[in-house]
Amino acid sequence: MKVVFLEDVDGVAKGGEVKEVKNGFARNYLIPQKLAAPATHNHLQQISKLSKLANEDRVKKISLLSDLSETLKGLEVKIEMRAASNARLYGSVTGTMIADAINEQIEGSIARQLVQLDNPIREVGSYPITIRLHEDIEAEINVIVSATGSDLLDIEELDAETDNNNQDIDTDININEDTTSDDDISPDVVPGTNEDVPEAE
Repeated sequence: MKVVFLEDVDGVAKGGEVKEVKNGFARNYLIPQKLAAPATHNHLQQISKLSKLANEDRVKKISLLSDLSETLKGLEVKIEMRAASNARLYGSVTGTMIADAINEQIEGSIARQLVQLDNPIREVGSYPITIRLHEDIEAEINVIVSATGSDLLDIEELDAETDNNNQDIDTDININEDTTSDDDISPDVVPGTNEDVPEAE
């Protein structure tokens, strides 16, 4: 189907352009979202006007996204997850979770698709994540994934218990060394000596 694009669609076309697209893409997405309209005679006659409107909208959008990019640059987003003592998470941090955390922090509306996360995060740590707002506008944030407070407490208690056990073992070894005397050690008996064979009566 041939359509006239009313707005920019990343990776597809710019507002005012006329392109041939798949029928399903046009009928199920572009037209319902008012991103494009069928390339009828009436719409084709308005291409100049549509292009001008699209350009004006593009300028406003880029300006807003540039401001948002400045807000996001260097932003620290903290996410707490349950984790084991080896720093492995019980679960993973996804792009949706990062987008939600950003939106809560800046009161914005960052879509999950803008978070450039190749694979879910599965360990505690600090991760630089790129937010792609537009084909030419990006911002890098820092996502800090930490264990929940209760998990940190569990880890500290586990470490303390391990240290105590090690101290108990050292104490037992020292006690055993201190209580052992020469009298407790039997002399070696060498077979074939006079001490080994009883005297005949």
